[in-house]
Amino acid sequence: MATWNSRGLRGSTLEELVNRTNEQYRERHLALMQKIPTPITPIEIDKESRHITLAYFEQKSTVDYIGVVQGVPVCFDAKECRVDTFSLQNVHEHQVRFMEEFEKQEGVAFLLIFYSNRDEFYYMPCRDLSRFWRRKEEGGRKSVRFEEINKRYRIVQNQNGFLLPYLDALAKDLEDRDQLEKMG
Repeated sequence: MATWNSRGLRGSTLEELVNRTNEQYRERHLALMQKIPTPITPIEIDKESRHITLAYFEQKSTVDYIGVVQGVPVCFDAKECRVDTFSLQNVHEHQVRFMEEFEKQEGVAFLLIFYSNRDEFYYMPCRDLSRFWRRKEEGGRKSVRFEEINKRYRIVQNQNGFLLPYLDALAKDLEDRDQLEKMG
């Protein structure tokens, strides 16, 4: 069982960027996204500061964010990668299954991946994640090489007044889905 304090501040910069971007989207009535808290059971509490110092996760989480963008249900998880290879160990099977089921209900699911070594952000559609996950399950690579990331979905910071304008990549994903649907 994972402990709450064992993960340190990993991913907190990415989370802060996403949270602030979501505030910008909400203020401009473009999207309403909510951070999904992971339920924890406190084990140790500092009596003076009344802060939790040790806790266990109560249950498996689904994704980090869920909401709606201009009438489209959306869910996503934000991940940070320090090297050019994104390990699929960073994603749990129940998260992949949730995202796939979410898409079957006509929602859009994706990962936001921050390559901190490159200071670059990418949007990975659920269909790509599912393909890499199947490859792993079939005995193939357990990671995604940077070269395999669809560069069409790169997110450039501070564009159009948004800190991390992932809705631009979402729009490209929706266009690509329309093209795939037309092709059969």
